[in-house]
Amino acid sequence: MSQPFNRGAIVPAPIEPDKRLKNWWVENPWLIAASGKSLSGYERNRIFLNVQGKDFFEISGLTLADSDADGRGTVAADLTNDGMEDLLVRHVGGLPIAFYENRFPKQNWLRVTLRGVKSNREGIGARLVAESGGQKIVREMFPNNGFMGQNAAHVHFGLGKATKLDKLSIRWPSGAVQEFKDLETNRHVRFTEESQDIEVRWTAETVKAGVVASTPQPPQ
Repeated sequence: MSQPFNRGAIVPAPIEPDKRLKNWWVENPWLIAASGKSLSGYERNRIFLNVQGKDFFEISGLTLADSDADGRGTVAADLTNDGMEDLLVRHVGGLPIAFYENRFPKQNWLRVTLRGVKSNREGIGARLVAESGGQKIVREMFPNNGFMGQNAAHVHFGLGKATKLDKLSIRWPSGAVQEFKDLETNRHVRFTEESQDIEVRWTAETVKAGVVASTPQPPQ
């Protein structure tokens, strides 16, 4: 490991390695790879559970996602259409691609996609605020980009026990603001800028019934 250093990578007080612990030091952290003793590729993957927005619990071992196969890229996607986002992890060694199904207890949710008119077509940059039971959840339409991976252009709201949204506000990149009230949950909906129509793409019930979601319309 590297010794404590400042932002200029200068070690103010070099420390001697403790041979009893079989540790080792390099004075410049950028030389770790050259030392042949880099820990990169040996760290296990980690999963952290957010608890009411106040704390995180490390639950890697419980999820079986704590692989040591050198995970590099992660994408969250609801591949089973049950409203619960799963994980796809791309590895450098060992497992090429791993799929981790979300098996947490089912709760209520809402998936939102946007269609811009004056704004860009995907609504990238829009700010969405969901309100239910006095609680606000804020999301922004910015598909996460990781190493060799990108999430889909949609916003997922995990709503716990809430059976409806009191209000959903959308501030589009153009500056326009729209509000929708008393929205049902457990469905995928799409909103179009400058329109108060709500397009229901699919619901939890239609998925259970084996009904395929409507075919996306081609760009106009």
